[in-house]
Amino acid sequence: MTADETILREIRAALEHEPRVRAHHNAIHIAICDGALTVEGEVDNIAAKRIALEQAKALMGMNSMIDRLRIAPGERKGDGAVRDAVSRFLLSEGAFLDYAIRAKSRDDTIVLRNLGAQAQSSIALEVQEGVVTLSGNVGSLSHKRLAGVLAWWAPGCRDVVNELEVVPLENDHDGEILDALRLVLEKDPLVHADQIRADSCNGVVTLHGFLTTVEERKMAESDAWYLLGVRDVVNRIEVRQ
Repeated sequence: MTADETILREIRAALEHEPRVRAHHNAIHIAICDGALTVEGEVDNIAAKRIALEQAKALMGMNSMIDRLRIAPGERKGDGAVRDAVSRFLLSEGAFLDYAIRAKSRDDTIVLRNLGAQAQSSIALEVQEGVVTLSGNVGSLSHKRLAGVLAWWAPGCRDVVNELEVVPLENDHDGEILDALRLVLEKDPLVHADQIRADSCNGVVTLHGFLTTVEERKMAESDAWYLLGVRDVVNRIEVRQ
């Protein structure tokens, strides 16, 4: 057995023993080519995607990983519908009112907001097969994370590739993750943010508090998983009627 075959075997075993990934239910394909690990397929939710990638990254012992793992959306949508939903979210978000915003399609670029020289930053979005790609520049890590979550919230979104550049550069840390999480929870109309507390250690977010439904508890956890830099989420929110 070659070294690559040993690594692949270890990754498959780890995924099969992780109940949140549900490897027997989800079709996850892994391969190594020219020193790069490719993870491909479709999983149930954002938690399964992040956990599968983290486990693969921890075991592969390589610097290069190609992420082609997508989410099975609750509702299948065409790329145009996904693009329209992300556009609406970005245009209506107060944090991006001074941002120029463009939407790219195969044949054209649509200027959604053109502020000229007054634009503080800019965001361009593109959707291909349900995968939203964000490019441009933003003023902070919180803005970058917020834009990513807004894209994830779009019905039909299967993945988000967040290539937004933060200008000026900022050092990332757990405090930045918690700041963005608080912002996202407060913006989520389906979650009572004032009933949730959170802490983070090396990208592992722990949620505390009390909510009234199991569904709201799941939504709060998903919001945490959507954030860039989150490696794991421990959900200790209790459900109380």
